[in-house]
Amino acid sequence: MSIAIKILGTGCPKCKQTTAVVQEVVTENNIDATIEKVEDIMEIMKYNVMSTPAVVINNEIKIKGRVPSKAEITSLLMESSPKKDSDVSDCGCSESNCC
Repeated sequence: MSIAIKILGTGCPKCKQTTAVVQEVVTENNIDATIEKVEDIMEIMKYNVMSTPAVVINNEIKIKGRVPSKAEITSLLMESSPKKDSDVSDCGCSESNCC
């Protein structure tokens, strides 16, 4: 399942920089994601965002009003990445076929 990323911003230099950072992280980490640039002020206002740029991941506002670092975007995208079914390490059991 692909991660849905929206960059909210009217096209200012910081918005363009944020878009570039997100695209770099997605490419470098081979993340399955769609990136959409939202520049329409009426669409941006639907998110109740008053300061741009803003980053929305899977319809949840994660960052607003600043340019994020690559490390921060990487962390957010890894958190949002769907878990593989074969990951049983979080169950707490010691047997591989318990869950």
